[in-house]
Amino acid sequence: MRIFDAHFHIINFDFPVIENQGYMPPSYLVEDYKNQTESYNIAGGAIVSGSFQGFDQGYLLHALQLLGGNFCGVTQLPYDVSDDEILQLNAKGVKALRFNVKRGGSEDLSKLDYFARRVYELAGWHSELYIDATDIPDIAITLSQLPAVSIDHLGLSEQGLPHLLKLIEKGIRVKATGFGRVELPIAKTLKSIYDVNPDALMFGTDLPSTRAKRPFETADIELILQLFDEQAADKIFYSNAKQWYFK
Repeated sequence: MRIFDAHFHIINFDFPVIENQGYMPPSYLVEDYKNQTESYNIAGGAIVSGSFQGFDQGYLLHALQLLGGNFCGVTQLPYDVSDDEILQLNAKGVKALRFNVKRGGSEDLSKLDYFARRVYELAGWHSELYIDATDIPDIAITLSQLPAVSIDHLGLSEQGLPHLLKLIEKGIRVKATGFGRVELPIAKTLKSIYDVNPDALMFGTDLPSTRAKRPFETADIELILQLFDEQAADKIFYSNAKQWYFK
């Protein structure tokens, strides 16, 4: 099964790494990622900036250079970044903007509406939110009106799932990632999301699974293969995310 890994991190201490909420991540280089995923058919993916990387772009551009054109970047930027810098990042493979509501390190949610529209209109980027879905009602109207949005890690909590499903009906995408960090019945949640919109789910390894109670394992892939037929699995593992990042 070909995989577009829609969510993983590269952590390179040759570039700025900052403590977040008392946490420092381990080193996790491109070489480490390639070694850990060599038994999977990785056909591309998205490197996601973490809270501990703040607004640094150096590590991301370096990793994209090493991984090649089938990979793209999800970055964090201050809202007053120049148009030129956004376009330069786009030309180097960055394709999305992240708002890390759960951990911080990104721009404030008060800038979501303005900033998400700006990067979409300027460079065609979508915006990604690391947020507990129980907090979605506070920003649901804004999210439903934005041009392109995805939510990380299945929205994290079972209590938030009804709110998430309402947004999925309106075109919001969801990352099938971080199975070891969520508080919800994973199989039931995956099926519920797929039933609402078959284009919504995008699988990612979440490597190196920073702060997760359980790191990614092959069983996460096997679960999806058990739940879905081959055509649906290909959408979840590859085509949904490939089309989302490389429009």
